[in-house]
Amino acid sequence: MEVCEVVGSITSSAKDLKLIGFKLMIVKPVLSPLDTAFVAVDVVGSGVGEMVLVARGSAAREIAVTQGVPTDATIIALVDPDQSDPWLRTKRSSDTGQGVSKHG
Repeated sequence: MEVCEVVGSITSSAKDLKLIGFKLMIVKPVLSPLDTAFVAVDVVGSGVGEMVLVARGSAAREIAVTQGVPTDATIIALVDPDQSDPWLRTKRSSDTGQGVSKHG
């Protein structure tokens, strides 16, 4: 799993049928600043600015609702803001101006 910040969303009118009903969010890893943002299927209802846990690779398809879904990244949990490490909060891209703007 990877700790990421949700920095935007993607809207897609044409997509694989198995992706219908899923939100596609742009997430950026916070513990590895050299990693670039990527798209993840959201199964927990995250929003822009929230810290999340992301499963990548085959683990992204191990959740009951994503079995058979063509994804290699799934948001599987929200990080509680009152319990997250203060160090993580300083790594948010919104604090440094490095985030990706939200796409409509």
